[in-house]
Amino acid sequence: MLVEGKTVAAPAAGTTAKELLERVCPELKETAVAGIMDNEVHDLQNPLDGCRSLSFVRLDTQEGWDVYRRSVIFLLITAVHEMEPQAEVKVDFSANGGLFIEVLGLAGGLTASKVAAIEKRMRAIVAEDRPIVKHFLPRTEAVQLFKASKAIEKANLIAALAKETVSVYSCGAYQDYLYGAMLGSTGRLARFALDFFAPGLLLRTPSVTSRGEVPPAKPQPKLSHVLTQAKRWADILHCDYVTDLNRSRRSGQIGDIIRVSEALQEKSIAQIADHIAAKRDDLRLILIAGPSSSGKTSFAQRLRIQLRVNGLEPVAISLDDYFCNRVDTPRTPEGEYDYEALEALDVKLFNEQMVKLLNGEEVELPYYNFVTGEREWGHSAPFSIAENQPIIIEGIHGLNEKLSASIPRKNKYKIYISALTQLNVDAHNRIPTTSARLVRRLVRDYQFRGSSAMKTLKQWPDVRKGEEKHIFPFQEEADVMFNSALIYELGVLKKYAKPLLEAVPPEVPEHIMAKKLLDFCAYFDDITEEDEIPNNSLLREFIGKSVFFK
Repeated sequence: MLVEGKTVAAPAAGTTAKELLERVCPELKETAVAGIMDNEVHDLQNPLDGCRSLSFVRLDTQEGWDVYRRSVIFLLITAVHEMEPQAEVKVDFSANGGLFIEVLGLAGGLTASKVAAIEKRMRAIVAEDRPIVKHFLPRTEAVQLFKASKAIEKANLIAALAKETVSVYSCGAYQDYLYGAMLGSTGRLARFALDFFAPGLLLRTPSVTSRGEVPPAKPQPKLSHVLTQAKRWADILHCDYVTDLNRSRRSGQIGDIIRVSEALQEKSIAQIADHIAAKRDDLRLILIAGPSSSGKTSFAQRLRIQLRVNGLEPVAISLDDYFCNRVDTPRTPEGEYDYEALEALDVKLFNEQMVKLLNGEEVELPYYNFVTGEREWGHSAPFSIAENQPIIIEGIHGLNEKLSASIPRKNKYKIYISALTQLNVDAHNRIPTTSARLVRRLVRDYQFRGSSAMKTLKQWPDVRKGEEKHIFPFQEEADVMFNSALIYELGVLKKYAKPLLEAVPPEVPEHIMAKKLLDFCAYFDDITEEDEIPNNSLLREFIGKSVFFK
């Protein structure tokens, strides 16, 4: 078999990835946190029976730090269970430079002193270098295990899986089911920080961007607010976990879930429009930004309609038409054109024309020809705007003040939009927002852009790099944040995404992510009641039949 590109003799039956690591690649012992077995990520504890190729996930990669954080979460849950067996840990969302977590069922609630005690207990378990053991249990046995420990949602989740065996982890006497690979012992889990962050706590662990250091807490009040709103929406819908959503579908209530979800979004858009209309004399330039597949285009159209309800006549201008000529476009270090850089846009021309329009002057808008890579004129007649006509601009740089530096801040209204998933797999397993957006993009790109899943998966790392550089650093600059996630959407998207992901060949690197997303989709029942989804839904941007797209 191949191990890190080297041919070695096939190991004996039952040999684990960890044993082969220590024998063949001892230099990686301190940095390897998981194994890639035939392009699927598994724990180092997994036996290699039948495996043809093995490489290792390093700690200095995004995948590696994801494994690390998942292991620290398990350490936290173990520590809380040993201190307060009746308490329930609920992993909520990423914000403020860490992961916000609730600890429910504590007498007197969570306090700073209790958080300090939890951290002390976690560090004691780290000092023990206690094994984290992976057990392969028959599914029925795992269900009984979690029913006995009163983890009913987890038991119901496992009962619905189409698997004969499931992986259960233990650390001391505590046992849990977690989605994804973990380290094999607690001794390497000292890199974390725990802060009291009422009403919960903030867990901070290293990441690729923090270069292995525990990042500082970073207050993100606007993001925290919209995530708290998402949690409140889940409470309104009685839908905190995937099992709740599946139960609604099986009981024939999914239509109601869809209608209330859509109504919550419509109300939020209407409130944003009301705010803009109330300050119509000042708020003349509306800038919308957000990461890939967040539903920016549908949101902009729905906002336009709500602004018209308020007596405004907004005009939309495409930022794409302000691209520089291709020959003047900056390049990446690899020599490719960097269309995501701010310098790829003619910022000077954009500012000049926006200032003129807001002053009531007439301008002729440019047109960018994507085939020739050159700017053209004469595609539209010169025009001006009235005082009741705010300008809507949608683009990745909308929150960056450099884009519109010539327009006074008081005349701009910045909106950040993202799909911040409010649904958890269960109390201990989150649904990453990036995974949900990637499923959206896979479906949309196949349906409307002719892209295979493999092409979309291959592009995704570069898309994420662009978001980290051009969008996320500016999100707190927004005047308002809008959450485009719909609590029911993954049940709808699953049937579109599954055959695309299954078509990704097992021998290509993209199979790793494809397999992850397939396992993730397996938790959801198919939602086939698409007639219940209105034609102006943001979800229609991805599955089709949207009133906004021809």
